[in-house]
Amino acid sequence: MKRTDGLCLSFTALFCVLAIASTTFLSGYTMFVLSRQVAFYVLIALAQAVCLVVGGMNLSVGGIGNLATVLLGLCIERWQLSPWLAVAVALGFGCASGFANGWFITRLRIDSFVVTLSMMFLLMGLRSGISGGQPYALPESFTFVGQKAFLGIPCVFWISLAVLALIAILFERTVLGRHLIATGTNADAARLAGIPTDRMIVIANVLSGFLAALAAVLWASQLGSATPETGDTWLIVSFAVAIIGGTGLSGGVISASGILLGAGIFMLIKHGLVELKANPYFANAFLGALILLAVAIDRLRDLFGRTDPRRGD
Repeated sequence: MKRTDGLCLSFTALFCVLAIASTTFLSGYTMFVLSRQVAFYVLIALAQAVCLVVGGMNLSVGGIGNLATVLLGLCIERWQLSPWLAVAVALGFGCASGFANGWFITRLRIDSFVVTLSMMFLLMGLRSGISGGQPYALPESFTFVGQKAFLGIPCVFWISLAVLALIAILFERTVLGRHLIATGTNADAARLAGIPTDRMIVIANVLSGFLAALAAVLWASQLGSATPETGDTWLIVSFAVAIIGGTGLSGGVISASGILLGAGIFMLIKHGLVELKANPYFANAFLGALILLAVAIDRLRDLFGRTDPRRGD
C-alpha cells in the first residue's frame, strides 16, 4: 500500500466520523473555514518539507512569518507603500532569510538545527522590538484574497493548490527537483555525481523562506491586519503536517498530494477535539503524540522497506 492510500483512508474515516457526530460539520460555512485553514497548513508544511527533503530542517518558519508580517504592516500603514509593493517586500524578506539560513549551513558548515533555531530567536526578537506587539491596520481591499471565495471555495485554497501543483512539477518533472531529492537521499553520492549539493541546500532554504512569507501575507489578508504574533504556532504545524504527509525526516522523500492529505487530517483532528470539547490544555500533548506516532510509522516503513526491496512505497 502506498503512503497516500493510507492517508486517503485516514482522511475519509475522520471526515465520515465528524460528519455523523456533528450536525454543523457539513455546513457551507464550516467547510469554507476549514478548507481555508487547510490552505495555510499546506503552505506552512511545504515551507518545512522543502528543507526536510534535502536532509535539513527550518525551525525559523514561524520567525520568518513573524517579521514578514511586521514588514508588510510597516510598508502599508507607516510608509504608505502600495499593497503590491508591500507584498513584494515581505516575500523578498522571506527569500533573503532563507538565503541567510542556507549560507550559514553550507559556507560555515553549521548544522541546520543550530542555524535555524538561532534565526528563529533573532527574527522573533526583531518582531517584538520593531512592532512593540501592536498590530498594523491594512486596507479593506487587501482582505479580498484572504476572506473571499471563487466558485464557493476560498481563494487561499486555490492558491495553495497552485503552489502544490508547482511543487509537484518541480520534484517530479525537473532536473532541479531531482537534484534536490538526490541531495537529501545521499549528499556524498550526489556530490560525486556532479550535483552542487551546497547550492541545492541554499535553494531549498530560499524556497522555504518564500513559502513562509507567502503564508504570512495570506494570513494577514485573512485577518485584515498585520499581527506580529503571526507564525508563533507554526513550528509544530510545519513538522506535523509534513511528517503525516509522508515527508521523510532523513531526506529524499516528499509528496505534494501527501502534504495536502496530511493538512486535511491535521485539520480534522483539531476540529474533532473542538467538537468533543476536549480539554484545550491537553491539545498540544495529543498533537505531539500524533507526530511521534507518524515518525515511528515512517521509521518502521523505512526499516521494513530495506528488508523487502520489492515492496513499493
